[in-house]
Amino acid sequence: MLNGDDNIVFVGNKPVSSYILAVTSQFKEGSSEVIIKARGKAISKAVDVAEIVRRRYVKNVKADVSIGTEEVAADDGRMMKVSSITIVLAHAQDEST
Repeated sequence: MLNGDDNIVFVGNKPVSSYILAVTSQFKEGSSEVIIKARGKAISKAVDVAEIVRRRYVKNVKADVSIGTEEVAADDGRMMKVSSITIVLAHAQDEST
């Protein structure tokens, strides 16, 4: 779930609740932003995680989304292009709404 950089959560095959816990834990530990990354079929799960965190657990958080394509090696050694998403959740500046 967490890798090298403590504020990056890589979404994969685990349940959504595992990633929600990882993201909310980072905010509780004082991170001002958490980066959620996913590729391929896990993209929809990453979006679910970001939206659930924003709407239920961590208020006043803005999301910045970027999409792209990455090349990864398949099991047989061929290079494949896979869609990817990066969602940056960051505490919003004080705003009056």
